[in-house]
Amino acid sequence: MNKLFTPYDLSGTALANRVVMAPMTRTRTLENIPDEFTALYYAQRATAGLIITEGLPISEEARGYLYTPGIYANEHLPGWRQVTDAVHAKGGKIFAQLWHVGRMSHVSVHPDNAVPVSSGTQSAVDTTVYAWIEPGKSGHVPPSVPRALETNEVKRVTADFVKSARLAMEAGFDGIEIMAANGFLFDQFLSSTLNTRTDQYGGSIANRQRFLLETIDAIADEIGSSNVAVRFSPFGRLYDFGVYEGEEETWMSMAAALNERELAYVHLNYQPTILAAQTPPGFGAAFREAYKGTLMAAGGFTQALAESELAKGELDLIAFGTAYIANPDLAERMQYGWPLAEGDRATYYGVSETIAKGYTDYPAYAAGEA
Repeated sequence: MNKLFTPYDLSGTALANRVVMAPMTRTRTLENIPDEFTALYYAQRATAGLIITEGLPISEEARGYLYTPGIYANEHLPGWRQVTDAVHAKGGKIFAQLWHVGRMSHVSVHPDNAVPVSSGTQSAVDTTVYAWIEPGKSGHVPPSVPRALETNEVKRVTADFVKSARLAMEAGFDGIEIMAANGFLFDQFLSSTLNTRTDQYGGSIANRQRFLLETIDAIADEIGSSNVAVRFSPFGRLYDFGVYEGEEETWMSMAAALNERELAYVHLNYQPTILAAQTPPGFGAAFREAYKGTLMAAGGFTQALAESELAKGELDLIAFGTAYIANPDLAERMQYGWPLAEGDRATYYGVSETIAKGYTDYPAYAAGEA
């Protein structure tokens, strides 16, 4: 039996299928506040079993890219309520991804040109962020050199996550996903290369995991653990994120720690790509053995690969990313064998002639054409 299009009970949230729309930054909100285009974009894709939003900065400090909608102030709530209402009206479910980029930022996107923060002071090289080249001119620039978060600031960042999670639930989201992948803040703390701290948040694996686990627990206390999920990218090499000592041990330890927490799901972005290291043989099976809860994976999945991976029993949900840009009805296209449209990469990010171009102007497949 093909499991991809079967229903799934996600900690009490009923999903119509096991197809998930992966989080994708689109940099489309000029005022960093969701609008009618944001609502339309997500509503068009509501036949996914679950939608995970683009990364939503949990503070001004957390922002790394221009035009990314936040969720840290009351002024953000009406826009996100418009989004969740539109998705729910179509029968969909949607989680908000909470995001702090850490060192992957530039002073120009922060109030008063504040320096980005990280686990340490090592900047990312050979990569860029989308910020201000000069006043009024946006573009890709190297990330600024970060400063290390002071020990007493770490709990302040955790509190920022808790506040954003509470606002997300007030805005009608079905849950939240903590972004701990792709070389962003929590990943920076997990890395024994980037994290050279000597306080309780650095050194041993347990210490490097402490920040994330404290944040997960604090959010769970606020909104309930069944509404909390987390995303990782084991062995990821995106944004100058390199190999570090004890990497596999770090991930297996994390799997065991998360197994003690009744989360909505754990989301792994670990399919080998040009920007990722080869995953060690048997890693997926070993992670599944250590973590018994709902497990989702993303990273270059085709329908055939998704079906074969679900059949193995190691994964419960499969997230699809760029295919959802040009195919708002991706779940139906795959289920009924309809052809997939190709997206225009030039319009993946930012605003071109209009907000809609390359964003909300991709049509659903006309069933009569099948």
